[in-house]
Amino acid sequence: MPKVAIVGSGLIGRAWATVFASHGWKTALYDPAPGQGEAAKAHITKNLKELAALGLVKDAKASAANLIVPKDLADALKGCAFVQENGPETVEAKIAIHTEIDTLAPPSAIVVSSTSFLFASLWAKSLKHRNRVFVAHPVNPPHLVPIVELCPSPWTDPKMVEKARAIYEKVGQVPITVKKEVDGFVLNRLQAVLMAEAFDLVGSGVVSPEDLDKTIRDGLGLRWSFMGPFETIELNAPAGIPDYNTRYGPSLTKLTGRDVFTKKNQKAIMAEWPGEQTPERIARLSKWRDGRLAALKAHKQKAKKKPD
Repeated sequence: MPKVAIVGSGLIGRAWATVFASHGWKTALYDPAPGQGEAAKAHITKNLKELAALGLVKDAKASAANLIVPKDLADALKGCAFVQENGPETVEAKIAIHTEIDTLAPPSAIVVSSTSFLFASLWAKSLKHRNRVFVAHPVNPPHLVPIVELCPSPWTDPKMVEKARAIYEKVGQVPITVKKEVDGFVLNRLQAVLMAEAFDLVGSGVVSPEDLDKTIRDGLGLRWSFMGPFETIELNAPAGIPDYNTRYGPSLTKLTGRDVFTKKNQKAIMAEWPGEQTPERIARLSKWRDGRLAALKAHKQKAKKKPD
């Protein structure tokens, strides 16, 4: 049984422990605050039962048995294959805890941080084993929202990132690789643009906040819940993404004021995009999309009304 050390057992640490423990990992919960580890274990044990009742965890009792509360950080890191750090969001705090981890964790262990906005290059540059350290940014709560952004520093060993991707996939997560350090990583940059426009539209009197939420919830969000933006636009033009960009790129450039809908960017997208942009494929995928949307609409109609 592989061992993971969860360093910091607050909201994110507890969720990560839920992920690993429910997938058969021996999960060490370490927190410097007295009693925090035991409290986290009790919370996770209860949460596992609730998830099992929904069919999201196979065996709550067996999963809870994977949780351990070590006596100190050295005990938590002993024999671990993976370290998921979830400490305070300051460079000073990261330097302090990772200096300890660097000394105590096995040299072969992968070490990641759940930081939301700090690059590993800001706090890992002086570590002896800095090649195995990078960011693994989740969305709260990661046991229910599976995306995790893997962002290496300039000196991170790419093999460590690939190993981490494989581990996250095995424990039910959806890892992506952020190829270079960029403020906000990927998810927060996308979210920031949408939220900025939402604030502006409401603040300038274009729409009410409730109607704006409906626009996402009952509009953009429906397709985006199972398709990404590129998957979406691929099916919005007869010949796929290049066709979409030719048809709508000029209008989108005028609307956004950003000259990004270029042939150069289109070429970069298509160089890594899977699948031919043929009418037959577009028609086949469109039929699949419509089936998923129909199933989603039926699910939403049956869902419980949101409490006030």
